[in-house]
Amino acid sequence: MKTDRQLQEDVLEELDWEPSVNASRIGVEVKYGVVTLQGRVGSFAEKWAAERAARRVAGVRGVAMALEVDLKDGSARTDTDIALAIKNAFDWSASIPADTIKVVVEQGWVTLSGQAHQAFVRDAAEKAVRGLVGVKGVHNFITVKPPVEPGDIKARIEAALYRRAHVDAAAITVGVNAGVVTLTGRVDSLTEHDAIEHAARHTVGVNSVIDHLVVS
Repeated sequence: MKTDRQLQEDVLEELDWEPSVNASRIGVEVKYGVVTLQGRVGSFAEKWAAERAARRVAGVRGVAMALEVDLKDGSARTDTDIALAIKNAFDWSASIPADTIKVVVEQGWVTLSGQAHQAFVRDAAEKAVRGLVGVKGVHNFITVKPPVEPGDIKARIEAALYRRAHVDAAAITVGVNAGVVTLTGRVDSLTEHDAIEHAARHTVGVNSVIDHLVVS
C-alpha cells in the first residue's frame, strides 16, 4: 500500500511524463489516496489529460479536479467561433449522425444535449469538442434512447466484463433499470474501475451509469 507521499510523487512524475501537460503549473495534494489537482492549464484538453494521467497511477483511489483553464494568448475565441468550429467537427465526424446533437456555448463553456442511439455517439461528440481551441469546459447532457431490454443490457455488460483479462468480473454486480446501470463491488485500481465503467457505458442500451465501485 502506497503512502499519500508516495502517491503524490508518482502523480507528479506521471504528469511530468505526459507530453500534453505542463506539469510545472499543476500542484498535487493527496489525502487518504484521493488526489487533488490544483493550478492553471492552457486548455480544456490539457485539463482532461492531467486528470487521465493522475487516474493512471496505481494506488490512486479518486481524483478531485481544482484546475482552472487559463487560455493562452491567441487561443481565446468568441462563443460564435467555438459554435461554428463544433458544427464543422460534427459534420466531419463519421461517428456523429447529422443534426442529432444540440450545442450551446456560453463564455467558452459548451453544453451538449439531444439523443443518441448509443453511448459511443455521446462520447464521440464530447471528444470532438474537447480539443477545440477556446473551449473551457463541456457539459454533456446527451441521452441514450435505444430500444433494448434490461435483461439484454445486463447480459451484454457481464459478457464484456468477462472478456477483459484485467477485470475480476465475478466481484462486480450489475443492476439495470430503465437504461440506468448500477455498478457495485470492489476493484484493485482506478485502471480496473475505469475499464469496468467504460464497458458499461459503451454497451448498447445504456443511458447512464451509477458508480458504486470501491477502489481498495
